[in-house]
Amino acid sequence: MGSNITEHIIRFVGLVLLQVFILNNINFGGFLNPLIYVLFILSLPLETPRALTLILGLILGLTIDIFTRTLGMHTMATIALAYFRPIVLNYIEPRDGYEVGMRANIADFGYAWYLSYSAVLIFAHHLILFSVETFRLQEFGWVLLKTALSTLVSLVFILAFQLIAKRRAIT
Repeated sequence: MGSNITEHIIRFVGLVLLQVFILNNINFGGFLNPLIYVLFILSLPLETPRALTLILGLILGLTIDIFTRTLGMHTMATIALAYFRPIVLNYIEPRDGYEVGMRANIADFGYAWYLSYSAVLIFAHHLILFSVETFRLQEFGWVLLKTALSTLVSLVFILAFQLIAKRRAIT
């Protein structure tokens, strides 16, 4: 994380504000909830220590919970996302391994790698979040549908942000 701490703080604040003031107002029929604040955890440098990733997940989740008054639901899901991140990174590690300073993004790894990385983690985050929100086993089908649709919408938004960032890096 090191030398780009200001960049990470700006990303954190920007994503939280975008989520809280704009994207939380997008909700189609209770099924489409774009949750892009997870991009903060997803885009941390690959060498970020697991403990720091968990702490950042706690802070991010608590911040969203404070703004949305959700009593720890986002915190639980975001800590789980931070916990599963290194597991997924190890599972999809390229043959040559990761280099120091690389970030989990389209520019460094390409579309296929990033899509598999982000889709798995976003789905896990959303499944935990919506399961805790519903907290009834009888509505598991509804939770799965909401998770799948919200994951797709969140992925579209996150991929758009990644493409914009990749385009900025080229120019």
